[in-house]
Amino acid sequence: MADVAIYLIRHGVAAERGDAYPDDTLRPLTKDGVSRLRQGAKALGGLGVTFDVILTSPLVRTRQTAEVIAAGLGGKPPIEMADALAPEGTPAAVVQALAKHAGKAAIALVGHEPNLGELAARLIGARRPLEFKKGGVCRIDFDSLPPKGAGSLRFFLTPKVLRQLA
Repeated sequence: MADVAIYLIRHGVAAERGDAYPDDTLRPLTKDGVSRLRQGAKALGGLGVTFDVILTSPLVRTRQTAEVIAAGLGGKPPIEMADALAPEGTPAAVVQALAKHAGKAAIALVGHEPNLGELAARLIGARRPLEFKKGGVCRIDFDSLPPKGAGSLRFFLTPKVLRQLA
């Protein structure tokens, strides 16, 4: 059993880019996006998933995703902004952000594609990025933080599978 579980979560379905949201950072989740994330949170709860902390990109849709997931799990984990998870962030910056949470057993990271897929690949030692659908979740286990070497991919659940589990 690993000492640290890192969960990567892609934000839910958000409003389309365009005239209504010329600033991409302000695009909110849609009603359907919120509903689907609630189902996903219910499924995670049913799997016994809890978080000590949720780190999220500062963009509106990721903050809302973190709030929906936190509300759907028992214990209401604290939510912290992490610029490393913004679209311009790097895997190295995310690993640095994670290091600040050494001692925690379960950390969720809410972010964007293609960043999450690239981060997941780096964390498990894969050559190609994993493809996250909106609302998708993966768990990668490590012996310690900051991660040393490749982690172990425990699960990678699409939103459709999460809804079926709910």
